[in-house]
Amino acid sequence: MTAFLSVTSSLTGRLWRGPDAALERAAQALAQDSRLPLPVSRVLAARGVLAHETPLYLEPKLRDLLPDPLSLRDMDKAAARLVAAVLSSQRIAIFADYDVDGGASAALLLDWLRRQGRDATLYIPDRIDEGYGPNAPAMTALSRDHDLIVCVDCGTLSHEALAAASCDVVVLDHHQGGETLPPALAVVNPNRADEDGSLGHLCAAGVVFLTLVQANRLLREGGQPQPDLMALLDLVALATVADVAPLVGVNRAFVRQGLLIMARRERPGLVALSDVARLDSAPNAFHLGFLLGPRINAGGRVGRADLGAMCLSCTDARQAERLAAELDELNRDRRAIEAAVREEALAQVEARIATSDDPDCLAWAAGAGWHPGVVGIVAARVKEATGLPSVVIGIEHGIGKGSARSVAGVDLGRAIQRLAAEGLLLKGGGHAMAAGLTIEEAKIPAAMKRLSQLLAREMAERIGAGELRISGLLDPAGATVELMQMLERAGPYGQAAPAPRFAFAEQLIDSASTMGDSHLRLRFRSPGSPVLEAVAWGAMSGPLGPALLGARGRRFHLAGKLELSQWGGRERVRLRLEDAAPVG
Repeated sequence: MTAFLSVTSSLTGRLWRGPDAALERAAQALAQDSRLPLPVSRVLAARGVLAHETPLYLEPKLRDLLPDPLSLRDMDKAAARLVAAVLSSQRIAIFADYDVDGGASAALLLDWLRRQGRDATLYIPDRIDEGYGPNAPAMTALSRDHDLIVCVDCGTLSHEALAAASCDVVVLDHHQGGETLPPALAVVNPNRADEDGSLGHLCAAGVVFLTLVQANRLLREGGQPQPDLMALLDLVALATVADVAPLVGVNRAFVRQGLLIMARRERPGLVALSDVARLDSAPNAFHLGFLLGPRINAGGRVGRADLGAMCLSCTDARQAERLAAELDELNRDRRAIEAAVREEALAQVEARIATSDDPDCLAWAAGAGWHPGVVGIVAARVKEATGLPSVVIGIEHGIGKGSARSVAGVDLGRAIQRLAAEGLLLKGGGHAMAAGLTIEEAKIPAAMKRLSQLLAREMAERIGAGELRISGLLDPAGATVELMQMLERAGPYGQAAPAPRFAFAEQLIDSASTMGDSHLRLRFRSPGSPVLEAVAWGAMSGPLGPALLGARGRRFHLAGKLELSQWGGRERVRLRLEDAAPVG
């Protein structure tokens, strides 16, 4: 395959690749059969969608894609126990993880219970003092005062902690399980070792939603009123995107329909968070992942662990505004802490890669005093900078607490779990794209070497590392609001369903200027076409921004993703610029 537009080394050092011949033929045929624009047909062809499947794909309906909840093991026991607790007015506690998925999962249950006149105790462990997941002291204390504990987004590997509970425990989780299950009444998890994996793409909130679907069935069979589950899809959509769950199957319907629910601005917590994030247009998947998600996470990272879940489940607008403002302030604090750790971690990684003789399979860094609340974000930044699975570990009193982020096609969670089984970690687990670990400081080098070995085969099988995949060519005149509306119907876009990336060939740069300290705005055009605006976020901190800042009057190939922006009450299309290459 030749380089697209002959770009073998762009301004960011990447090789551009276009669609292969087979995919282009399939897209052309799909465009002819479906009468859809070619750019949209390329998206669908890349997903393997056939012409007769396009109506369902473009309008995903939950009723068509929702799996039978009972296809998951222990679902019958979990839903029945939850309904029994509701009908008997038993005391319920919800033990949740401190991230967006955990907070949204807890809010789902709290909302569902509240709609039936029931309350529950929310418990979210402190990231620093208690760490991830259930712990024995907390479970012991909760079980003294409650009849049922529901663990959401955690618990699958918490054998000792769950054994400490003296009441019934139900686990609703999606993290990879071990060979044995913890001592719980029910463990509903599509990534249990004895599941077939067909629903492994669900986040915890998706598992909770399916549990509530089954619980509603039981209520209906018993002649009881059932809460409206469709009104809860905004929380499922938020968790699905923020937890980087693959946007395939039912997840597409969760996100598509959840965004419509969110646009109605009926949940006080999400309204307040949207307002502090200055979200002034209809929400999309990008907003969930990059505007709302980080603010919800901020409480668990550098503040109070339960703030995010409290905000999401809040019913009072004024209280929601106070919580959202506090989360927004914590998010600013988090960014400052993250920046300092990121700088040190990237310096370590660059030095290690420069002096290593091993294949590039893993990027890792560890430092004393690094805040455990930001190591996950820094791991993501290291992954973006290196294109490698990344681990970042903060060390305190001889113990390291770390987070890992993976790249497409590499199951990092399984490898981390293997390290724990081999005794190199005190504990560890997660899912394919993200994992956490606790480790003795002295074992860090050996563990990272072993992790690199475990990832070597999958890394060798990956294609396209260091490449930029282009969906096709587009002219500024073709970047219309109408095309964007069609492309959005082919979404939502995210993990396992990337948004189309277009190349604009031989564009004349009309103007370029900085936005803030690190962003770039430019305007470009081709002969006979209108001017199109582009924004390159963070470009001034890399090679792209400085190269284009003084490029007025010169021609470049440009590549990026289209987005709709609001200006003066009107929608317009702009390019989110990702890369460029000089012409000639």
